[in-house]
Amino acid sequence: MNKIVEKLGIMVCGHGSRNQNAMKEFAKVAGGLKEKFPHLPVEYGYLEFCNPVISHGLDQLREQGVTKVLAVPGMLFAAGHAKNDIPSVLNTYQAQNPGMEIIYGRELGIDLKMIRAAGERVMEAMAAGDKEHGKVPPHETLLMVVGRGASDPDANSNVSKVMRMIWEGLGFGWGETCYSGVTFPLVEPGLEHAAKLGYRRIVVFPYFLFTGVLVKRIFSYTDDVAARHADIQFVKAPYLNDHPLVIETFADRVNEILDGQNLMNCQMCKYREQVLGFEDQVGLAQESHHHHVEGIGGGLEDCPCKGDCDASCREEAFCKEHGLPWTPVHTHDHHDHSDGHNHDHDQGHTHHPYPHADHPHGPVTMKK
Repeated sequence: MNKIVEKLGIMVCGHGSRNQNAMKEFAKVAGGLKEKFPHLPVEYGYLEFCNPVISHGLDQLREQGVTKVLAVPGMLFAAGHAKNDIPSVLNTYQAQNPGMEIIYGRELGIDLKMIRAAGERVMEAMAAGDKEHGKVPPHETLLMVVGRGASDPDANSNVSKVMRMIWEGLGFGWGETCYSGVTFPLVEPGLEHAAKLGYRRIVVFPYFLFTGVLVKRIFSYTDDVAARHADIQFVKAPYLNDHPLVIETFADRVNEILDGQNLMNCQMCKYREQVLGFEDQVGLAQESHHHHVEGIGGGLEDCPCKGDCDASCREEAFCKEHGLPWTPVHTHDHHDHSDGHNHDHDQGHTHHPYPHADHPHGPVTMKK
């Protein structure tokens, strides 16, 4: 009787972006992971807005004879995408391909390597600010860390912890946290509050892996607030991107799967436990909300924005003018996401409403 030989492969699961440069950056990180595991095939895919989709990456692994997939979410923190959307896609694929086992790893999360990478990005920005505008001591500088923002308080609180560790590690005079969307405070009200605290310099650091609509919007809001406070020096720190320590953390997540240590923080998960203010979400069904937008975005690689997309390529008139394929963005009438895309609830799916969507410093203040 012939024994089936197990073959391992790695799958990096991303969210996706309308910004082609973001996708190039994601692919570069996947390439960096391949260098860490040269003996294993490595593929990647996205939930929405661009190609390849996750199922395509899994198809590529299957065609290479992979029987066991080590799947890692390309996410900083575990919120809805990492807890619901990606697992749903992976479970569906495995059900359709019983000869392939898929083991899911955990998000990058709170990790000392990630904190060190973030600290180095912030120090880059401070050095550039000193060179351009003159030296400002850390004690006279406020650090503003900007997170993605989610309807999951556990993920949001992790951004605050990252901020605190950078603040304390580098000795800033003060530290604050705000978010690009979904929760509160958003970037503009957060920076306006920070400007009132009397610091000579504010360092704005997007705690993001890659560029995209949100990072561009964060820096746009920074420019708006800076224009109203000419007496304060605003410095924009670069996002994490392919920092070597980021790639090392991804490799650690793969090794955790191999060691059987791939455990998310379920103690603080609103789907499992009674989280204050989110008690009605315990036990919600695990399902993907991105099936209807998988793969949209292909064919825009040669758009006039040269890959640094500001979402104009999702406007019908713009596409017609430039001879581009137009794919309407789904709508989201309760503003659960704030990256410029919305979910059309006629598509046959819903999101649980965020309980503080009407917060005065939150989603209702988003400027479209």
